[in-house]
Amino acid sequence: MKYTKENFIFLLCGIIIYIVDIGVDFWVASKYFYKGQYTWAILIISFRCLSSLITQIFSYQWFKNDCEGTDPEKLKWIFLVHFFHCGIFIRYWFALKYGCQAAFKQNSNGDVSETDHPNFIQKQAIDVLTDINMLRIFKTFLETTPQLFVQIYVLMEHRNHNFYQYAAIIMSFCGISFSTVDYQISLRKSLPDKDRFRVLSKLVYLFYKLLTITSWILSISLVTLLSARSSVILLILLWSCGFAWTLKQHTTFCKSKKMEFLYRTIIGIVLLFTFFNIKGRKTKVPVSIYYVTHTLVTVGILLVYWFWKPLVVKEIHFTIVGILTILCLVLGIVFLVVYYRLFHPTCYCKQRTCFDEVDRGAGDNVEIGRFQNFIMQ
Repeated sequence: MKYTKENFIFLLCGIIIYIVDIGVDFWVASKYFYKGQYTWAILIISFRCLSSLITQIFSYQWFKNDCEGTDPEKLKWIFLVHFFHCGIFIRYWFALKYGCQAAFKQNSNGDVSETDHPNFIQKQAIDVLTDINMLRIFKTFLETTPQLFVQIYVLMEHRNHNFYQYAAIIMSFCGISFSTVDYQISLRKSLPDKDRFRVLSKLVYLFYKLLTITSWILSISLVTLLSARSSVILLILLWSCGFAWTLKQHTTFCKSKKMEFLYRTIIGIVLLFTFFNIKGRKTKVPVSIYYVTHTLVTVGILLVYWFWKPLVVKEIHFTIVGILTILCLVLGIVFLVVYYRLFHPTCYCKQRTCFDEVDRGAGDNVEIGRFQNFIMQ
């Protein structure tokens, strides 16, 4: 798979959304503070700080692994930048640099040195972009998705709706959209002998993720309206199941045991909201179990509301919310089935043993990237 101009455009869009998302978060938090709704403001800022801290830790650790044996002063400078929570911008700078070379400049110059071989530049661009997409997955499910849950919960609980709440929800959906699709693109590029991730397959995958996540967030919001304690217990129980599954998979994403434990903890949180392919392997059985479980829990929540009929049912227009929850779930499962039947790659974890003559060259003898090495374990 090549780094294309389309990938570069998606990168630019991702940078813009990332910067705008920061501004929207602080804008929404300031509005909540101004109205005296301190709980929601603190939650919005807390999710932002938590996701930033986690992404800085992983980003710095990856820089440290990649810079082994280099100048210690360089690592000190990198640590300082990450300490001030700006590490992601260094990665975006490298992504723009290598991405521009891979997508635009290589086609116009046929004479290159061995160090600037097209295959090497392509690999550099893809590896840097893959690291960013992995960090954005962490950010999405540590910050964006919980914030979306908070905003939807506030809208369901209170009748007064404001523009900044809708702006936050729109930005959350945009963040989820780009991060999930970009991660799948990175997974496809890291799996050899895979099909190309075309526009139609991206759209199907996008709708599958957005619809299932929306249905699940609405369901959890309903539980929270009934009882915040029950919601916390349910989320902890589901997180424990996801964490146990990552332990069973024997993931090897990080070099140190502490970082690997943190990684598995984060993946458990990701699995609260959506299925996550952590090893690049066949997932027919796990994904089936995952969404059957989510469907049963969602139906159970709606039945509790239907038979219990608390006063909150009338206040939140339960019929509309219930229909929307079921509709999103059903359509999401439909898009899931279509994606896995028609667009999901059928060849996993097979090392490429031969190359086309035009691709063979000095740049082929490069080290396997962090993400590819992880999924090939």
